[in-house]
Parts: sequence; structure tokens; C-alpha cells
Amino acid sequence: MSHDYRATADALSRLTPAQYRVTQDDGTEPPFRNEYWNHHEPGIYVDVVSGQPLFSSTDKYDSGTGWPSFTRPIEPAAVTEKVDGMLWMKRTEVRSSGADSHLGHVFDDGPRDAGGLRYCMNSAALRFIPVAQLEEQGYGDYRSLFDTTTTQENAS
Repeated sequence: MSHDYRATADALSRLTPAQYRVTQDDGTEPPFRNEYWNHHEPGIYVDVVSGQPLFSSTDKYDSGTGWPSFTRPIEPAAVTEKVDGMLWMKRTEVRSSGADSHLGHVFDDGPRDAGGLRYCMNSAALRFIPVAQLEEQGYGDYRSLFDTTTTQENAS
């Protein structure tokens, strides 16, 4: 199944000012005052601009930073990375591969047992799809991430 996850003028026109500032102007929202930093419901997080699947709640953890943090993207090709030297230090910026939306940054201080990376994302760049709505919203291919039988078999 092929999807076109490019940004369109229509999609950009539907963004809130905060979503536009973060995804199009490389902004950052405040820590602890954003929608998903303390969100624990099972499901996937998609690009607010294009709907491209980006992260799964199965890879989300509490980093203590005040932003939603993940150990990895839902698929390696879902994101692109580039060096960002905008502040006083070099950071690695994370963007969606389809719409080129600014999502946040990746750091090497994540949980060691899960690969050591912390994808620190802006809630304003994400839209959450609960497990119960995956099929109806066109993300049924990701339902298996939440199948306890499959998850337990993969852990063995």
C-alpha cells in the first residue's frame, strides 16, 4: 500500500498557529505545557501535516524533559535527520520524511536497553491515533504493534 505524505496547501491551511510555527518555522513548544508529554494511551503518532505514521506509543517513555519522547521512529524511513546548529550547540533535527515537517530533535541520552536514543518531539507536530481507531483512520497496518500475542511472541 503506497501513500503520498507530502505537504499540501490545504493541509497547511488547516494547521493552528502553533502547529504551523513548529512544523514549518522549526519552532519549539514549551516543556510540560503541550498535549502529549504526559500522554499514555496506546496508539500511534502521525505527522499533523500529512498523516504519515511517525512513532508508536510502544516506544514512548517518560524522559523527564516535558516533551513526548520515543526510543525510535515507527519505521526507520519515517524520519530524516540533519545537523542543526541554531542554538549554542550542535543538535540533530528530526523531520518527517514525507512532508518535511519539523518534529523535534534526537539525542543520544535515551534508554540504553532500547538503543540509547531519545527522539524528543513537539506535540504540535503530532496527531494521535488511538488503537481503537487505527482501522477506521487508515492505519490498520499498525494494529499488530498492539496485539499482545504478537508482542509476547516477539519478546520470547
